[in-house]
Amino acid sequence: MSKPRAKLAIVDWGIGGIGIYQRIKSEIGDVPILYFSDTGTTPYGKMSRPALTQRLQTLIAFLQSEEVTHLVVGCNAASTVLPFLNHGRLKVEGVIESAVKLTLRLRPASLGLIGGRRTVLSGVYRRAFADRGLIVRQRIAQPLSGRIENGDISSAELRDDCRTILTPLKKCSHILLACTHYPAISSVLKECVSAETLLIDPGTELVAQVSKWRLPKGGQDRFLTSGEPQKMMIAASNAFDVRLKSVEKIEI
Repeated sequence: MSKPRAKLAIVDWGIGGIGIYQRIKSEIGDVPILYFSDTGTTPYGKMSRPALTQRLQTLIAFLQSEEVTHLVVGCNAASTVLPFLNHGRLKVEGVIESAVKLTLRLRPASLGLIGGRRTVLSGVYRRAFADRGLIVRQRIAQPLSGRIENGDISSAELRDDCRTILTPLKKCSHILLACTHYPAISSVLKECVSAETLLIDPGTELVAQVSKWRLPKGGQDRFLTSGEPQKMMIAASNAFDVRLKSVEKIEI
């Protein structure tokens, strides 16, 4: 008898969502997951809104054909276009709502944010916090996710990038990590800010929302990519210490 298909999927441009996968396994239990890394396409942070919307709509159709019923969009850039998607009965949770909720609960005295180009330029965080009387200082940190995808979490070049990006924010009381790749280099990021600065990782809040879903336990995880399977396996191991037994190459 074949094993049941995963009802929960995680989609990200790369392996940032592996951190979410790891948390779900640790905090919720043995929920079978279909993980899709879309590194075969333009980085989501560099896509226009129409192009990104169209790409995610294509992926949603594929996931529905795989009988997925619940989707975590483990990418801030992709989460900026969720209001423009038609996902039918598919239950979808993005990163942004959880990030805003957690940040407001922490009541930062001064808030900074680092994220990809699309995330920052969309203004989605600026508007969400402004509606609640909170000003956020944002910095585009596009090179960081690319370095992490290439297995780099500690090089001198990475540290130089982090210092350049974070220097204007180093005295903020809190800095929101608006990309799921960034927790993989949190120790490096902390070197570039004040000792009192708190880095906000929305992953815990996102998984708390997922825990409210009624999902089946037991079954086989699947890892798919539009990019290079071996590269994905190396990046997941380096960034999150998650060793993937196999990754399927798929063209969608």
